[in-house]
Amino acid sequence: MAKPPAISVQRYVWRDSGFTEGRRAIPEETAVALTYNGGTYAVMMATPQDLEDFAVGFSLNEGIVRSPQDIESFEELDLDDGIELRMWLETSNADRLSERRRHIAGPTGCGLCGIDSIVEATRPATIVGLGRSFSPAQIMDAMQSIHPLQKLNVETRAVHAAALWAPEQGVIALREDVGRHNALDKLAGSLARNSVKAEDGMVLLTSRVSVEMVQKTAAIGASVMVSVSAPTALAVKMADKANITLAAIARSDGFEVFTHPDRILPGGAVHVVA
Repeated sequence: MAKPPAISVQRYVWRDSGFTEGRRAIPEETAVALTYNGGTYAVMMATPQDLEDFAVGFSLNEGIVRSPQDIESFEELDLDDGIELRMWLETSNADRLSERRRHIAGPTGCGLCGIDSIVEATRPATIVGLGRSFSPAQIMDAMQSIHPLQKLNVETRAVHAAALWAPEQGVIALREDVGRHNALDKLAGSLARNSVKAEDGMVLLTSRVSVEMVQKTAAIGASVMVSVSAPTALAVKMADKANITLAAIARSDGFEVFTHPDRILPGGAVHVVA
C-alpha cells in the first residue's frame, strides 16, 4: 500500500494566552533505496510521492543512464521499513555502473552522500547553451507563481520545491520533497519522462543553492536558475563556469544576480552583487 506524502498529528500550540490543542499536517520522510540490476546503489531519505520521477532524475543526474529509455524496467516496492525503487538497466549501462558502484546512506537533503572523492564531489557541471533571456518582471512573476502550486508545502510548511517555468507556458512541472536535492531530481525525472526540454525555461528553487544544485540544473539543461535563498561561493563559481545565470535571494521586492547577468533583459533595476 502506497505511503501518503503527509500525515496529520496531534500537537499543542503555545501563545501568550496559553496552550491550545489541535492537529497539524507534517510530511512523511521515508527511506528510499535505489537499486540497479539487483544491487543497492543509494539509500536516500525522501518524501514518498513522484518516486518514478525521482528514480529517473537521480539516475540521469548521477550519470548512471543517459536517457529514461536506458532503464529497461522499473518497479516500486513497499517494504516494512521503506521503499525500494528497483530498476534494471541494459548491458552497457550496467557495465558502467559496476565500475563506480557505491553504497551510501543519505540523510534528508544530502546531495553528496557517500562520495569519497573530492574530484567527484566538485566535478565540472555540464556547460549549458545560450538559452533565452528573461525580464526582471518575468522572474518575479515566475517565483510568485510557484507558491500556490506547492500543495504539500501549503499543507505541511516543511518541504522544498523545484520547478521549471517558461514564459509561454508558466510552470511546466513542479515537484516537492523534504530534501531539496530530491525535489530537483524529481523535476529532472518528470521532464525527461515527458520529453520536455529545459533550454528555454528557468529552474526555480525554494532552497539555498549549493554546488550540487547547480550541477543538477546544468544536467537538466536550463541556462537560468532562481532561488529564494543565497548561493554558496562554490555554487557561484560552478554556475559561472557552466554558463548558467544564477539569480538568488528572490523576494517580493527583487532579487540578486550572481553570474551571467546578460540573460536578464533591460527594463528593470538589476544589480549584480560584487
